[in-house]
Amino acid sequence: MKWLALVSVASVLVFAAGCTSLSFLIANSATLTGHYDRSTDHSYGPESRQKLDVYSPKDAQARPVVVFFYGGSWTTGRRGLYRFVGAALAERGIVTVLPDYRLYPQVKFPLFLDDGALAVAWVQKHAQEFGGDPHRIVLMGHSAGGHEAAFLAYDHQLLQKAGAHPEWIVGLVGLSGPYALEPDTKVLNTIFANPYTPADWQPVRFVTPQAPPTLLVHGTADDVVSIKHAEKLRDVLQANHVRVETQFYPGKGHADTVAGLSIPARGRTPVLDQSVSFIESVTGAPQSPAASTTR
Repeated sequence: MKWLALVSVASVLVFAAGCTSLSFLIANSATLTGHYDRSTDHSYGPESRQKLDVYSPKDAQARPVVVFFYGGSWTTGRRGLYRFVGAALAERGIVTVLPDYRLYPQVKFPLFLDDGALAVAWVQKHAQEFGGDPHRIVLMGHSAGGHEAAFLAYDHQLLQKAGAHPEWIVGLVGLSGPYALEPDTKVLNTIFANPYTPADWQPVRFVTPQAPPTLLVHGTADDVVSIKHAEKLRDVLQANHVRVETQFYPGKGHADTVAGLSIPARGRTPVLDQSVSFIESVTGAPQSPAASTTR
């Protein structure tokens, strides 16, 4: 159908230019119907941005769970823009949770990490209500959300403080994350500031041999977050004898690693298949029947 081909081409072009309002509109319009259930506006804390949405496979029972954190330089973003992520993973048999978290200027480091930890604690408490297994949770995030997911995966004290169980986190999928963050703008230097130092805000500093298996996905042409962040985290994980896999996409940019989860831009990168394969391997999950309907 000619109109569908045109939409697909347009979505690739706008995603290539970055995560714009138009790209989100195109990505999410294809997910309004699908073989999944969506439950919205669950509060995991008292603040207005401490809410999350849950995407569940139809008739899910004891399925693996992904908690996905979106990016936006800790200043922008909202969970509704990433419906395409929840739909893509739910249709592959994975219960998927998309939390909002507080942003600058409302908060600075490390308060948005505290929100992430509270969200994970909520998921562990309520996962079974949505057909998920709270003992098989994979954290996933893009850009600033990859930083958040990595922190929560590696800093066990952060989760414990929120009442969560670190040992129930069985994997991490990082998409274009700044794991060795060095603030280089006025805003970032305000968000990440005294009394904290890089030793406090760089996830690579928190890797231990107990870190969960990790998949790092990055574009070699990323001019927002250098691929050196993924390479450094890979090297630290290997030095600690932690399982780590990398998928580096030649010529792809910052938005490509998340755009590939959307239906219109799915042919741009194999990120969905590779992420699901990794998630199934670390959770011991058999392929869901929903996988056969993947578009």
